[in-house]
Amino acid sequence: MSPRLHDVPLRVAAVEDNGRYRASLETLLSHAPGFQLIGTFDAAPPALAALTGAALPWDLIVMDLELPGMSGVEAIRRVKEVSPRTAIVVLTVFEDPATVLEAICSGADGYLLKRTPAEQLLAELRSIVEGHSPLSSAVARTVLEFVRQAGGPTTTAPPGPSRLDLSDREQEVLRCLVDGLGYKQTAERLEVSLDTVRTYIRRIYGKLQVHSVAEAVSRAVRERLV
Repeated sequence: MSPRLHDVPLRVAAVEDNGRYRASLETLLSHAPGFQLIGTFDAAPPALAALTGAALPWDLIVMDLELPGMSGVEAIRRVKEVSPRTAIVVLTVFEDPATVLEAICSGADGYLLKRTPAEQLLAELRSIVEGHSPLSSAVARTVLEFVRQAGGPTTTAPPGPSRLDLSDREQEVLRCLVDGLGYKQTAERLEVSLDTVRTYIRRIYGKLQVHSVAEAVSRAVRERLV
């Protein structure tokens, strides 16, 4: 999702089958500055139907993974097919690395746990505006450790960027993403414009065959591309 002007509210929807938690999300997002709540849904199919028929695109969907009828992972794939620019932040109780990686590789733009405090949750969701991919610290640590162990302590394979034809500058931008920087912070670190950063990120997406910052970071860490 491209960064937006700060005074433009994020058009957000929530998909959550737990009625009590869904109601709390509705209350939170309805009254939080910077958000325009489109609706809440107890399953993925009605959310997909509403998204497909929407007059205006949705900016963000907050989605659980354990949903009736269609899993959250499958729903993420469907959303990205219907509306690739709609960001999806998983909000769930699952923090095992395999589940996180599956969601990210399916197109999720962020992954947060339900125990995240309300104010922190809103701050993480707002960070989408700056091009961040929200990831709770506990999940990040678990996934990075999982990736390191899966990769082994040593490797004789040549580094990924030479195979993927990433330029030196594209590798620098990818490193910024792996370091958790948003578009604006990346532009500041590399002393280039935001538009230049967006151009490099589009090229990186194409070369890595990914569709989100989170997916690019996951592949970069998993394959030691930077």
